[in-house]
Amino acid sequence: MHIGQNLRSRDPAVEARQRWPKAVVGYAVDYAAGHSTGRHAHERAQLVHGEKGVMTVRTDDGAWVVPPGYAVWVPPGVVHEVRAAGAVAMRTLYLREDSGVPVASRCRVVRVPALARELIARVVRLPADYPEAGPEARLVAVLVDELADLPAAPLDLPLPRDRRAMAVAEALIAMPADNRDLEAWGLLVGASDRTLARLFRKETGLTFGRWRQRRRLLAALERLAAGEPVTAVALDLGYESPSAFIAMFRRALGAPPTRYLRLGGDATQEPRS
Repeated sequence: MHIGQNLRSRDPAVEARQRWPKAVVGYAVDYAAGHSTGRHAHERAQLVHGEKGVMTVRTDDGAWVVPPGYAVWVPPGVVHEVRAAGAVAMRTLYLREDSGVPVASRCRVVRVPALARELIARVVRLPADYPEAGPEARLVAVLVDELADLPAAPLDLPLPRDRRAMAVAEALIAMPADNRDLEAWGLLVGASDRTLARLFRKETGLTFGRWRQRRRLLAALERLAAGEPVTAVALDLGYESPSAFIAMFRRALGAPPTRYLRLGGDATQEPRS
């Protein structure tokens, strides 16, 4: 796959890894809060994963939030941008088609269990020319097995295509606390509430209510990762009280905000107090 010069990564180390001889290669890099990679694409599929911090991956089709313990699959050739909500330690993988790992044609968020996280942490330190028959190759083989079966996670925000529904989505991306109902949005964009409801369900796979809740959840993850207090985030996002926000967060992700961000993908496995 040929990627145009204007869409190549600004990081020379990333571009070099697209040409490394092994089918699975890793890269470790730390980003400061607010850092953006800019829009770019890769010849290889990418698993965007971080040891700490929260990242957001954006494409023309949607946005995917990546807290600790999770990752986003980005197919080869997909133009995307990675932005750090806070300080991030990114530990990412680049995979050729012959890696043995099936990658979907669309971006998706997956949970990365503890074993896979440890394997990724070791693989990103491997040199370009590690021996084919040595322990390094066996390590990568175990990682490939783990990557083939990572469980999906509800941390994506698919975007509608219809211009009227997209206008509503863009407004809520800019202002997730907006509580207007579909009838009010319809008057604004020139569509009935039934039409907007149908478009959101058909083009995003979510009802409008669930889409808006998902948008608020992802906004909350970004802001909490940047160090903002739970109460401020809850009220700013339109919830009547912090307890209502915490209940939504727990229903969606299996743990309250502070525990979830502290333990990442293992948050729901911690014994409840």
